[in-house]
This record gives sequence, structure tokens and C-alpha cells, in this order.
Amino acid sequence: MNEETEIPHLPEDESVMIAAFEGWNDAGTAASSALDHIADQWDAREHAVLDPELYHDFQVNRPSLTRLSSGDKVLSWPGTVVSRAQGDWVGNREVALVRGIEPSMRWRTFVDELLDHAEDLDVTTLITCGALLVDVPHTRPLPTFVSSESATARQLFDLERSDYEGPTGILGVLGHEAELRGITVLSMWVGVPHYVAHPPSPKGTVALLSQIERFLGVPIDLGDLPYESEAWTRGANELMEDDEEIAQHVERLESMMDEASLPEASGDAIAAEFERFLRRRDGGTGK
Repeated sequence: MNEETEIPHLPEDESVMIAAFEGWNDAGTAASSALDHIADQWDAREHAVLDPELYHDFQVNRPSLTRLSSGDKVLSWPGTVVSRAQGDWVGNREVALVRGIEPSMRWRTFVDELLDHAEDLDVTTLITCGALLVDVPHTRPLPTFVSSESATARQLFDLERSDYEGPTGILGVLGHEAELRGITVLSMWVGVPHYVAHPPSPKGTVALLSQIERFLGVPIDLGDLPYESEAWTRGANELMEDDEEIAQHVERLESMMDEASLPEASGDAIAAEFERFLRRRDGGTGK
């Protein structure tokens, strides 16, 4: 067929909110880095700041001190910021970004406050971005999985409905409560190889940005991320060269992925990986 197939995307006259949080939902900081990149590329301006005193244990997420070139010290508190993208490249729609740290307490109040801001901005679709540690090789495209409870969104974008049951993070709570308010939710995850879990994970960030491009129907300038992804891959290759056990593990993962012919994980696979991630987390240090 010579006819060009139009790729569906969210209506340009509807407002969208994109959210990511550091911590439990953010392996390799892939998701929070994606939000940071969008905020920088789209000149996002602060719309609202949630009071960190209400939601954070500062012994878990401590404030930080920095010194300006003038010599003055600045104290920065962990928290969550709602910002609004600016510029013609966003199109006619309103794009709000939620970037923060998973709260330590009062999750229901926290989510209610965020969704009140969403309603003030007439948000009709919420895109939640997360990253988890999975058994995939760094030498292949990192798996992404987007699901939705909305039958309309599933049909339009050819998505699955996640059948995951079990512990959830702030993204799961935010998405659930948004659905109760009539907001369409797209839940987006990227898998980060567990043996190179230390942040950053630029390849995971690029995978998420590609999905966001798909749904918004507007390009996102990746800047230096492709070069950073190549450097990340070279670093992982060097790790294999220095560790025969990791090299053998990567070879097994490559073989499994190639045999399955699945460049991206299915819903069942990502749910299974999520459960394995939770078991590893529960058996670890709890950090």
C-alpha cells in the first residue's frame, strides 16, 4: 500500500498532564529524567508547588544546601512541582508536567491536591511515566509497555489493559484516583536492565520520550540523549568484558528475547517482571 497511514494521537485541543516521580517508580531515574528533559525543551514554567512539609519525611528525602557564585547559601527542599509547557511546538493543547519525589505520607491528600490542579487546567488525559528493573539485555531496544483502563484509548492506540495486581507506588494511586474523576489515564513503563541499574539510564529515558511523542503527536528534540545512550551502552559493554558472569547472563537474555521475537514486552510479561522487581526489592535493603 502506498497510502500513508495516519498515526493516531491525542486530540490537539485537549489538555494533557504528564507525571513522574523519583524513588520506587523510577529505576535508573529514567522517568524523572524524561520529565526534566521535556521541561527543559519546552521551557516549562512553574504553575504550583506542593508544600513538602505535608508529604515528606525529611530524614528519608533530606533538603540540600548549595552555594551560589555570590557566596550565598540556598536551601532546597524535596517536593513536587506542577509546571506548564510553553512554546509553539506544544501545539494548541495545554501540557502540564508533574515532577517530584514519591511522598512519604498522606498519599490520598497528595493525589487530591494534584488532581485539583489537573481539573483547574482542564486536563482530560493523564500520562504516568515509570521505570522498573527487569531481566532484559542492554543490547536490545528496552521494553516499553503502555496500558489503559479506558476502552476508547485502548482501541485508538491499540493498547492493553494491565492485569497486574499487587503493591503499587504513587503512580498507581494517582492513576486510579484520576480515573475516578473521569480523566483518561495512560500508564507508561520502561524496563531497565537490572545489572546496570545505577542512574542515569538515558536509553530508558529515550524510550519513554518516544512513547510520549507518539501520544502527543509532536516531536521532542532529544538533544544529547542519543550520544549519552551510546556512552551508556559502551559502559555496559565494558562491564560485560570485565565480568564473565554478567556476559553470560546478557547472552542468555539476548537469546530469550530473540527467540520470542518480542522487541517490546507484552502486558503479561511486564506484570511478571514487576512482580519479580517487587520480590527483589522486598529482599533487599529497602532503599
